[in-house]
Amino acid sequence: METIMLVEDDQQIIANVSQTLQKWQYEPVVVKDWTKVAEEVTENQPDLVLCDITLPTFDGFYWIQEVRKKSPVPIIVISAADIDANVMHAVSAGADDYIMKPFSGAVLLAKIQALLRRNKLQRSQPLALAGASFNSLTNELAKGGGVVQLTPTEGAMLQILLLQRGQVVSKREILELLWQGGKYLNENTLNVNVSRLRGKLHQLGLDQYLVTERGLGYRLLADQEG
Repeated sequence: METIMLVEDDQQIIANVSQTLQKWQYEPVVVKDWTKVAEEVTENQPDLVLCDITLPTFDGFYWIQEVRKKSPVPIIVISAADIDANVMHAVSAGADDYIMKPFSGAVLLAKIQALLRRNKLQRSQPLALAGASFNSLTNELAKGGGVVQLTPTEGAMLQILLLQRGQVVSKREILELLWQGGKYLNENTLNVNVSRLRGKLHQLGLDQYLVTERGLGYRLLADQEG
């Protein structure tokens, strides 16, 4: 049974979401100590985290950043405020998707299932980039003795680009593949994710391979081009 951790303080939402999750054979786990959210996520090792923005101690953006320091677990942000600003901030912090309050159980379930499927995607052979291998099961990019952990969204984006190596992949195509063309997700959101991915590639000396084709999209260079 897969575990979903709720970083939420609204008892009604907790009750409703927990009921939906249990109905579909997920195990809900609720944060107990609001001063140790990241520690509880690490201890429980959930398969996915649902994180509200307005919380008793630090806000959800802070806790997403803290969780990201320790774990690539998929994170869905729950937002009730200005969705455009919150999505951008949440993505910058390390979130993978969002859902607006009030939301239906069906919509929440669809997002959870889609993100879990994406996170479980695996291929028989690791994808390679200039001597580095990418494991889409673990979202790890390894080169020599160095290993960089990507988030599910960063991993999915890299996989899209690797599968179309040498070709320009439009921003719209990436948005549709990653977030099903989400109404509130735009090119700025994508740009933030690309910046994060480029930063991870830089850690292995591979950032020069991710090229922005102005006005068109993004392209991963062939090895001989890097």
